[in-house]
Amino acid sequence: MASEAVKVIVRCRPMNEREKALSCQAVVSMDSPRGQCFIQNPGATDEPPKQFTFDGAYYESHNTEQIYNEIAYPLVEGVTEGYNGTIFAYGQTGSGKSFTMQGIVDPPTQKGIIPRAFEHIFESVQCAENTKFLVRVSYLEIYNEDIRDLLGADTKQKLELKEHPEKGVYVKGLSLNTVHSVAQCERIMEMGWRNRAVGYTLMNKDSSRSHSIFTINMEIYAVDERGQDHLRAAKLNLVDLAGSERQSKTGATGERLKEATKINLSLSALGNVISALVDGRCKHIPYRDSKLTRLLQDSLGGNTKTLMVACLSPADNNYDESLSTLRYANRAKNIKNKPRINEDPKDALLREYQEEIRKLKAILAEQMNTNNLSGLLPAETAQLEVKPALLPEPQPDVEAEKQLIREEYEAKLAQLKADYEAEQESRARLEEDINTMRTSYDLKLSTLEENLRKEAGGNREDLEKCYCLLPSGHSRASDSPVRRQCDQRESWSRSGCCC
Repeated sequence: MASEAVKVIVRCRPMNEREKALSCQAVVSMDSPRGQCFIQNPGATDEPPKQFTFDGAYYESHNTEQIYNEIAYPLVEGVTEGYNGTIFAYGQTGSGKSFTMQGIVDPPTQKGIIPRAFEHIFESVQCAENTKFLVRVSYLEIYNEDIRDLLGADTKQKLELKEHPEKGVYVKGLSLNTVHSVAQCERIMEMGWRNRAVGYTLMNKDSSRSHSIFTINMEIYAVDERGQDHLRAAKLNLVDLAGSERQSKTGATGERLKEATKINLSLSALGNVISALVDGRCKHIPYRDSKLTRLLQDSLGGNTKTLMVACLSPADNNYDESLSTLRYANRAKNIKNKPRINEDPKDALLREYQEEIRKLKAILAEQMNTNNLSGLLPAETAQLEVKPALLPEPQPDVEAEKQLIREEYEAKLAQLKADYEAEQESRARLEEDINTMRTSYDLKLSTLEENLRKEAGGNREDLEKCYCLLPSGHSRASDSPVRRQCDQRESWSRSGCCC
């Protein structure tokens, strides 16, 4: 299996108002065509700047649109083909991570990576031929080492991490929302963003106090030119990490200080995982040291294409933090992943939908076999030992009613299949509709069968009464009261009555 290095880029934001008020000097510079970043030690200006080389280097003049088109676009395109992908932003607090991932609406060129990924995925869905897609999203945060569902009914509820031998690490009880458009994704992202924990610090008035992971799960059902179907599954993790902090700069106290401590611990665990992966001699990778590293386990050294965006402040008073970020990112680019297309996943919902449709077709073909009436009647009715001549001929109106029921059932089934292909409704909704139709069909069919049985039973009862009218040894004289009774029934000649 071919390996692929984690891609790493750096992005330096402009000076903010706080840094300008402190008369800070820029110590970061870029050589974007070569992907090089330079940082000058403000305490040793006579020394040459430290130099780092990455897959991309973007300075103040570059916008998010350019970053996405050059770096993120190939990764998201791979997700639409069946690869797993992860994009995460790393850096100190206030360095522009949320701006890079979420972005702003105006100007449009600064729209974030997450909404651009929405547009990219649904553009691929609309352009694909002979292919069906099921797209579901989830949104969680890790706050004080507790996992919370940002889209759940109770956003404060703590969720548990579980591990499955086939699908790996997952969050038990995390809600998955089926989406059909970019607008739906944006509404869900906005709703989750409002539920996310943020707080004021001296370095950032809306500082993220948690790590957030927005995940897009895709199932892709395609039919090739030979008519064979192929099922693939992929997921895209869009991660906005909380920033590393120094209490002396943020002024954090109380709850804010506790949050900062947990954030720094999880980021330290992430750094240890990166170091262990890069060190070829290390046999143990400490993924279990934090919830963050466990959730990103497959993204670091696993079956995923991964992009890290390291965000920097250009100010000299953030020199130590910026240098730490650059060293962090420089180690990460040496991680080797082994991405592969996820063919034929065992837990795919699209496969379950296809199997359900096949079962329905088989049931319909079996129950709609018009060549054998006994197939539609209960077994005990079909086994009645009566002469065929005594069973009434099916009336035309009965056949017409059966045909009407059959056509109604087929029409509803066809409509249900059309609705599924158009909207790809959830499995629960599909099963509910199917059961309702099946119950309605069975009820109508059983009512019709009951009417047929009653009519057949009535004819047999009349004939039995006729046989029982004549006592043993009774005379066959024409003036016999039994003979007159048979004449009145007009059944003497037709039934061959012994009286």
